[in-house]
Amino acid sequence: MKRKNKKFQKKSSNTLNKLSLFQSNDRGFSKKCPLSTKNAPLVDYKNISLLKKYISDNGKILSSKVTSVSFAKQKKLTREIKKAKILGLI
Repeated sequence: MKRKNKKFQKKSSNTLNKLSLFQSNDRGFSKKCPLSTKNAPLVDYKNISLLKKYISDNGKILSSKVTSVSFAKQKKLTREIKKAKILGLI
């Protein structure tokens, strides 16, 4: 009599087994970029109150996933934050 190899047996399809931390969200929820809207504040190294919103307590720049800023605006924001840090404004 042959033994069944348990390694290659198909597991029961349970919805909890299918969940993963890296799966995309099925709901399709996405926030709009706060810097691309109408009457949005100007991203500039002199606008320190705006730049401080996108910096953590440790002085690191927050990612666009956290802040929901678009790719182009995130690059500009990063550049302006670095300028302000070099000049000693932040």
